[in-house]
Amino acid sequence: MTLAQVFEKVAGPDAPVEFRAYDGSSAGYPGTPPVSVTVRDETAVKYLAQAPGAMGLARAYVSGHLDVDGDMYTALRRLSGAQQISLSAGEKLALLRDLGGPKLLFPKIAPPPQEVRVNRSWMIGRRHSRGRDARAISHHYDVSNTFYQWVLGPSMAYTCACYPRADATLEQAQEHKFDLVARKIGLEPGMRLLDVGCGWGGMVMHAARHYGVRALGVTLSEQQALWAQHAIKEAGLENLAEVRHLDYREVSETGFDAVSSIGLTEHIGKAQLPGYFAFLAGKLKPGGRLLNHCITRPDNKGMASVRGGFIFRYVFPDGELEGPGYLVSAMHDNGFEVRHEENLREHYAMTLAAWCANLDAHWDEAVAEVGESIARVWRLYMAGSQLGFERNVVQLHQVLGVKLHEDGRSDMPLRPDWETAG
Repeated sequence: MTLAQVFEKVAGPDAPVEFRAYDGSSAGYPGTPPVSVTVRDETAVKYLAQAPGAMGLARAYVSGHLDVDGDMYTALRRLSGAQQISLSAGEKLALLRDLGGPKLLFPKIAPPPQEVRVNRSWMIGRRHSRGRDARAISHHYDVSNTFYQWVLGPSMAYTCACYPRADATLEQAQEHKFDLVARKIGLEPGMRLLDVGCGWGGMVMHAARHYGVRALGVTLSEQQALWAQHAIKEAGLENLAEVRHLDYREVSETGFDAVSSIGLTEHIGKAQLPGYFAFLAGKLKPGGRLLNHCITRPDNKGMASVRGGFIFRYVFPDGELEGPGYLVSAMHDNGFEVRHEENLREHYAMTLAAWCANLDAHWDEAVAEVGESIARVWRLYMAGSQLGFERNVVQLHQVLGVKLHEDGRSDMPLRPDWETAG
C-alpha cells in the first residue's frame, strides 16, 4: 500500500479527495470542485502515527507538513470520516504498520507551538479562576486586531450574526443581531446597559448610537479594549459608551436597566454558571432584562469540554458548552424568569462561511500579520465550526430573562414585540 493510499484509507474510501505524497504516490480523485491533500514529508506521517485520526492530521496541517488545496470547508465535509475516526488498538497497530512501522513513534514529535497543552504553566491552577480566565482569553483574542479586522469585517463582531434574509451581507446581519438584542432587552433613551464580554464594543456602540443608552462594556482582552476605546472616541460616543479592560466579576456598579452577554457564557464553565447568573441578576433593577447569547451543545449528553480536541487545544482553552435546557434552568434558579428562547444555529453556519471567505480573500496579508501556523489554525477551525453548526453538533441560543419585581411584575409586553419593531 502506497503512502497516499494509507491517507486515503484514513479519510474513507469514498471521500472525493485526491491524495499526493512526497514519495511520488497518489490516490483518490479530486472531485468537483477539486480538493487535494498533499503529504509533504515524513513529519506529517509521524504526526498521524503518533496521534491517529483528526488530531494527527490537524497537527500536520497547522505545522505546514500537510497541505489542503481547495476550499477548506469542502475538504472537511468530504473528509468527515477522518474527523470522526475512532480506532481500536488493533486498527492503530495496522495503521502504524501501513505508515512505516514503530520507528515513527520515536522520537516523539512536539505539537506545533500554537497548541495549548495542559502542562503549560499558565494552564496550571484552578480552572476559571480570574487569572487563568484572563490568560485563556488572551490566548484567543489577543492575536491581532488587524487580523480580526480582515476576518470579521468592519463590524468587528466575533459572534453569531442574525440574517434578516438569506441574501443579507455579513455587515447587515451583524447590525440586525445587535438591534435584535437591543429590542429584546427593551432599550430606551436614558437607560443603562452592561455588556459583559463586550469584544470590540459593537453592542456598546450600537446601543449608544441608536438608542441613546449609557452603555458600559467589559472584556478580559486588552487588545479588544484598546480597539473599542479608540473606536468609541472616533465615533464621538464618549458621553454614552465606555469599554473597560476588566473581568465582569469586578464591575462595581449596580442598578442597570439591562444586561447583554453575547458570546461570554462559553468561557464561564459549568460550575461557575449559577454564580454568573446570580451576579448578573444582582446588577439589574427589578424589571431589568438579560439577553444571554451563546454557543451550546444540542443536549446535555457527553462532556461539556473535550480537553484533547482541536478546538480546546488550539482555539478555546478551558471553553465549556452546556445544553440549552441547563442554561435555562440555571437562569431560573439564579434570579431570572425566562421569557423567550430561540436557536440561531443556521445563522452561525452562515456567519462562519462569511468569515472563511474573508480569511481566504486576505490570506497573504493574514499570514504576514500573524504567521502561517496561526492563519492555518483559523482556516481549519472556522471551516470545521461551520460544518459543526450545519450538522447540529453545536447550536447557538439566545435566552431572554427578566428580574421580577417583588410582587411578581415583569414589565414584559404581553407578546414579543421585538420582531416587528425597528
